[in-house]
Amino acid sequence: MTSIVLVGGGGHCKSCIEVINSDGRYRIEGIVDNQYTTDDKCLGIPYIGSDEDLKAILTKFKMALVTVGQIKNHEVRKNLFEMIKTLGAQMPIIQASSSIISSQSKIGEGTIVMHGAIVNACAEIGKNVIINSMALIEHDVHIGNHCHISTGARINGNVNIADGCFVGSGAVLHQNISVGKNAIIAAGAIISKDVGEGEFVRVIL
Repeated sequence: MTSIVLVGGGGHCKSCIEVINSDGRYRIEGIVDNQYTTDDKCLGIPYIGSDEDLKAILTKFKMALVTVGQIKNHEVRKNLFEMIKTLGAQMPIIQASSSIISSQSKIGEGTIVMHGAIVNACAEIGKNVIINSMALIEHDVHIGNHCHISTGARINGNVNIADGCFVGSGAVLHQNISVGKNAIIAAGAIISKDVGEGEFVRVIL
């Protein structure tokens, strides 16, 4: 098994640990987080340092994953991703054993596809993306870098989602629409027309 370090130790990290363990290809060596001491553990995984220690840690372990969650702002995940890249570490694609990913899809580095999620044919997903539990990514969908598609969201065919977007739990995006960069779509929203850059959509559009 390949060693991997997790960067970010909050609630999302717990879900990532479960997915990584189900994937079966990686052994989690520790968690890097600024809020915890080295006496703490998360689901039995030790905290091994803060962001300041990343350079030394990634000299020893060459594989890492951003495990900070993302709701309204993608900048923390993006900055950690870029820091890890600058330090020369690799970031794998993580796939839950219970997820379904088409062999005809494309997924970027550092992306995690969580339990029960489906990525259908000819979908393209960028780097450092969270496809959360039970999300559906239909055929020919394009999702940019540093996005979070939350639990149970439904992204229908030919939807284009730009970088840095958040799609809330249970949201439904109708086919053939575009979502602009850094847009936020609230949980349960039903979207049937284009969403502009930076727009916050609360319920129905």
